[in-house]
Amino acid sequence: MSPKALLLAAAALSASTLAAPALAAPPRTPSAAAEAQVLDLSKQAIALRSVRGPDNKTADVARAYKAALLQAGWAEGDVEITPVDDTAYFVATWQGSDPKLKPLVISGHMDVVEAKPADWVRDPFTPVVENGYLFGRGASDQKVSMIVAMVALMELRKGGFKPKRTIVLAFSGDEETTMKTGRILAERFAGAEMVLNTDGLGGTYDEATGKPLYWTWEGAEKTYLDIKLEVTNPGGHSSAPRPENAITQLATALQRIGNYTFKAEQNPLTKAYFEKAAQFESDPALAAAMRAFAANPADEAALAVLRASPSYVGKVGTTCVPTMLSGGHAENALPQRATANINCRIFPGHKREEIIAELARVANVPAVKFSDFTGGDSTESPASPMRTDFLTAVDRAMKQAWPGVPVIPAQSSGATDSMWYRAKGVPAYSVSPLFIKDSDEFSHGLNERVALNNVRPGLTYYFSLLTDLAK
Repeated sequence: MSPKALLLAAAALSASTLAAPALAAPPRTPSAAAEAQVLDLSKQAIALRSVRGPDNKTADVARAYKAALLQAGWAEGDVEITPVDDTAYFVATWQGSDPKLKPLVISGHMDVVEAKPADWVRDPFTPVVENGYLFGRGASDQKVSMIVAMVALMELRKGGFKPKRTIVLAFSGDEETTMKTGRILAERFAGAEMVLNTDGLGGTYDEATGKPLYWTWEGAEKTYLDIKLEVTNPGGHSSAPRPENAITQLATALQRIGNYTFKAEQNPLTKAYFEKAAQFESDPALAAAMRAFAANPADEAALAVLRASPSYVGKVGTTCVPTMLSGGHAENALPQRATANINCRIFPGHKREEIIAELARVANVPAVKFSDFTGGDSTESPASPMRTDFLTAVDRAMKQAWPGVPVIPAQSSGATDSMWYRAKGVPAYSVSPLFIKDSDEFSHGLNERVALNNVRPGLTYYFSLLTDLAK
């Protein structure tokens, strides 16, 4: 090419570059309109009684979310509402520019537990803003948290962000009950790169000052298990006792199980939790035990202290406890049947059958039959890896939203939709940026609430986290 042609080509390239519209930078500071939309959508969702059973409004919650996404730029075909039994699940897809990359899934659940208006100070399905709090069923578990993430995503799209990785909103409709839709979604997105679960409240406010103390993300959870113990007997007249009595045989087994403690366990998540959370424990004995356990999970003195604390007993290993008991059929007859329920929360890495077999050995009463009574509502799932890309992204997001607040990894003793993804080999992390005082925690209880000063930093957090992980 001649020098003159090179100059003309350069000039043309420069002109085309100047003429092309520049992509807007992703938002970093939430707008007042975005904050208002979070509150408005949250009120809409809380007002819809998305409870399993007659007149379940979960599908209506999904329709409210769909309407908001369509206004923010999603196409009709990119938002799905799929009925399942009396509920529904929700999927919204934002296609990334690189189809070779696995999608990033943002998880949550639209349903809530039952709430009886007669028991509440305020009607549970009438959202009320009072003294800086939003009250209503689902405020903390977990409509507000998922809406903050969804509005942040909408703001990113309106602001010009172009994800390389496809981003999927995948909201279940029965997490609080059968978890059927959660299993369906995990099967559908078994090839995802990562799941960010908006369920829960990750941060803790100081009771006295109201300032944030620390924030936790969860990368694992214990497996839920119900075990039915049953003894059957021909029975007979109570005036002619026999050595084999169904009630006393069951009682012997229950006493042995009640006195039993499983081997203490630790994984990278729980080790890091005890190391970091010890500095926020006000009881010096508990703090010392937390540090000692982190250093040596076989430290019996430390275990004795931690197992005596309701806050920590579930964090050091598997727990099983009797929760229900029934026996006999008449006051003047030998019992023909006695049953009990043992509820277990299993440390990751163990099969349910393994725990049942261990308890049967502990009970050592051959007449007692042990059976898994959980059904399909739970599954074993491994801990998610402490991935560098995830750790870097959440640290950066928290520094922007809540500067200086310590970040602590944790393992949940409860159950969320994350277990279905982990069981498929997909790393799943609970990442809600919302903070709460311990005294304000009423999830599943009366007068559920969430502090509205969470909204602005929550949006800031998701702006950072989603742009980092979708690049």
